[in-house]
Amino acid sequence: MGAIDGKHVVLQAPAHTGSDFFNYKGQFSIVLLAIVDAKCMFRYVDIGCKGRISDGGVFKNTPFYANLQQGNLNLPNPYALPGRNEAIQPVLVADDAFALDVNVLKPYPGQHDKRTKERIFNYRLSRARRIVENAFGILSAVFRVLRKPILLAPEKAQQITLTCCYLHNFLMKKKSSSQLYSPNGFLDTENADTHHIVPGAWRHDAPNENFSPLEHVGRRPSGSAIAVREEFTEYFMTDIGMVPWQEERA
Repeated sequence: MGAIDGKHVVLQAPAHTGSDFFNYKGQFSIVLLAIVDAKCMFRYVDIGCKGRISDGGVFKNTPFYANLQQGNLNLPNPYALPGRNEAIQPVLVADDAFALDVNVLKPYPGQHDKRTKERIFNYRLSRARRIVENAFGILSAVFRVLRKPILLAPEKAQQITLTCCYLHNFLMKKKSSSQLYSPNGFLDTENADTHHIVPGAWRHDAPNENFSPLEHVGRRPSGSAIAVREEFTEYFMTDIGMVPWQEERA
């Protein structure tokens, strides 16, 4: 379905809110949660969740999650991966900040030996979810209001952040504007011969501490969620599902 991630958008301390907006990094923030497609476009955003709420709470409190659980998103029916027999639901690709679910894939935790199926799965997942890192990278590199604490009330900060997301999509949509907004070399690319990742120009900018990632919190997944990840893991090891360079790069 897309790549999901979230960022803390830092604010000045809102008046009379106590620790509601106080996040794990010791900053006051609201959360920008986004799902990004393969063209680096925001397909869903949820903005304004108080910074103290954990990543799992952010996603599970969104209308998107409620509609996902109720089957109201008009998604394709569960289907088997090529050459496989087990039907699985469409999934989002995520990092360690999210809980493993039947609709959310995240990496295997810990260190794994080179060329093991767990390490190859993590490599393939990382390749897929890099697009959301690029979307956030462009957003904070171009819209500098996100690079320092927003000196406004949370409601105003929410409107500003949402406007930046709308402008991002508007500029990415047309070829003429996207070439100016995101010129060649600005996004991460993959060398066609070696398959090494060439970091995009936005990564060379100064680190943005005011646009920080969600906290990583371990959670016990369900058996069905584990089975979905295992199905993708096995698929990536088949002749149909593998890419020729994965053992070398992973």
